Amino acid sequence: MDLFCGAGGLSHGFIKEGFDVRAGVDLDPGCRYAFEANNGADFLERDIGSLSGSALSALFAKGEPKILVGCAPCRPFSMNNQRLRDDHPEWRLLRSFGTLVLETTPDIVSMENVPSLKSFNGGDLLSEFRRLLEELGYSVWCSSVNCASYGVPQTRRRLVLLASRVGPIRFIPPTHGPAGFVTVRDTIAHLPAIVAGEQDTTDRLHRASRLSPTNLARIRASRAGGSWKDWNRSLVSKCHRQASGHLYQAIYGRMSWDAPAPTITTKCTGFGNGRFGHPEQDRAVSLREAALLQSFPDAYEFFPPAEPTRITAGARMIGNAVPVGLAQAVAASVAEALSGAPDV
Repeated sequence: MDLFCGAGGLSHGFIKEGFDVRAGVDLDPGCRYAFEANNGADFLERDIGSLSGSALSALFAKGEPKILVGCAPCRPFSMNNQRLRDDHPEWRLLRSFGTLVLETTPDIVSMENVPSLKSFNGGDLLSEFRRLLEELGYSVWCSSVNCASYGVPQTRRRLVLLASRVGPIRFIPPTHGPAGFVTVRDTIAHLPAIVAGEQDTTDRLHRASRLSPTNLARIRASRAGGSWKDWNRSLVSKCHRQASGHLYQAIYGRMSWDAPAPTITTKCTGFGNGRFGHPEQDRAVSLREAALLQSFPDAYEFFPPAEPTRITAGARMIGNAVPVGLAQAVAASVAEALSGAPDV
């Protein structure tokens, strides 16, 4: 069972490792098509906070190990939001996850989030979640991992927690070293060239955002791996000319061909939102390129055939997803724990 399932990145990784995903639960109806069409499992449009343990338990297959996974929305735990009040509604979602664990006692639990969750409120919220698991008899493993070390073409770091009631559990060792990281070139170089504002005729997800004349001039002045500091002063925005603007160098830049991409976010299709410029073409990455950099398969679909491709909605689904490659590593870790456990 996949809580906060979104478009299905976490579920898809488990499916690729041979697991049966029974259902995904998420409040966003816009994710239904992507989740169901690519994963062959039911999408339950529900608020996790109102989902009962009995309703969740009824969805598990009888006689099989019960595995509960999920990524509570990361936005409230990011470094940019940690000054907000600690009674913010989204901050309660991790506690709701814990309540469902308490009520269903699955054999395996996996939770994925941003590394800054470790420091949120002095680490109290993560410690509370972990303490609940340990009091229920779970063996717990928890640490930050580099997605690039597991074949994801991205420098994304994520916090992963694994818990098992059937014996010890640990995250599998890295499958890729720095010399073997999957690069932007490895991942998107095969796609047809398109211009800003264009959609490829053979893949409607290969669509790029438009650029204003100013931003078109800016990206033409940008080099791979660089930033706005490479431009002529006339192109630099007023805010970056101020002293505080020099703190924000990782925006208005192109990706480098021969390195993993930066962290793909929900704003990844905008050139000014990070280092999201294509290494050579004068545009930001397309939705398909963003999905591939999140390690979704080439054929993964996000919109019903009769609906248009919407860049903002697509970027939100893709940026919020657990990278499929990381999900496969989580699933492989779960499989390893189950293989050494007595019958459950």
